[in-house]
Amino acid sequence: MKRKIFISTTNDITTDNRVNKVAVLLEELGYEVKWIGRKLASSSELKRSYGTERMKLLFTNGGLFYAEFQLRLFFKLLFECDRKSMLLANDLDTLLPNFLISRFFGIPLVYDSHEYFCGVPEIQGRWVKGVWLAIERFIFPRLEHLWTVNESIAGLYEQDYGKRPQVFRNISPLPVFQQKSRTELGLPKDMKIAINQGSGMNVNRGLEEAVEAISAMNSWILLLVGSGDAIPGLKDLVQQKGWEEKVMFVGRVSYAQLLQYTSVADVGLSLDKDTNINYRFSLPNKLFDYIHCNTPVVTSQVLEVKRIVNHYGIGRTVEPENIEALRLAIEAVGSEDFNPALKVAQEALCWEKEQIPLKAFYGQFL
Repeated sequence: MKRKIFISTTNDITTDNRVNKVAVLLEELGYEVKWIGRKLASSSELKRSYGTERMKLLFTNGGLFYAEFQLRLFFKLLFECDRKSMLLANDLDTLLPNFLISRFFGIPLVYDSHEYFCGVPEIQGRWVKGVWLAIERFIFPRLEHLWTVNESIAGLYEQDYGKRPQVFRNISPLPVFQQKSRTELGLPKDMKIAINQGSGMNVNRGLEEAVEAISAMNSWILLLVGSGDAIPGLKDLVQQKGWEEKVMFVGRVSYAQLLQYTSVADVGLSLDKDTNINYRFSLPNKLFDYIHCNTPVVTSQVLEVKRIVNHYGIGRTVEPENIEALRLAIEAVGSEDFNPALKVAQEALCWEKEQIPLKAFYGQFL
């Protein structure tokens, strides 16, 4: 009989590639997987080989959303778990109900922190940070099985609680997707393209600087693929300045479609600013997408990203606030041949290698 494992996230599952990789791995190992998330009005249809359920909630954001989600998840797990089940909580906003259920049934709980949660800029200076911090301080020291996304964040948790999580980076599998030409994607053939992508295109991620830099660069356009809270303001800025021919917006697309855009770009951008502790130690998965699509990069100098760019020689790093330096870096990377370095990075930085310790870890519970 297969062992059930319940995965929890507060998102709608669709675009969470990190958790999808883990769910597929667990299924391949022999687990019966069920991933619980939430359903939004904009949620697209899901087709996964493992079990999924998305809860339709009354509230979609703020304190009431988190309170409702915690309560609904607690009762769902209570009625579906048994003493042979196992739990995987992703990020602090799913941890409390999972912890309570793990104690009630006496079953294993794995905590995967995708970021230094209490360091995210959205909660700084707000009362809600105290709530999340209290939950973390109560539960984290009592956890046995901990994972996070890079060594820097593992070090922060060790400093806070005396426990160091194991690390697996959000590295994509070597991609298999149908290539499309620029013409098929509706992109100009006679311009160079800098791309920024993902579902976290938020403030302080260098997007405003990228728009300003590209606006004054002949023969270049900026392609923004994805979503985030900075996008509405960027659209207004582009319209006000008359830069519609310099900046193209593509909304959220499937992962395969995203890679089609990435593979035809000349430069990939990752320009997180060192404005908070979470961004300082970020390692966005788009960096690995760029590498796998043979797209050289221009990035900011946040620690984990700079380490990879410099080690493999796959692009240049720059301070995003220095617009002229950003322009020069994009021009330089767009005119150099980084293919040999990118090939080396592709061999070293792939999910096929990153998943090895995860397989050994989850295998022990079978």
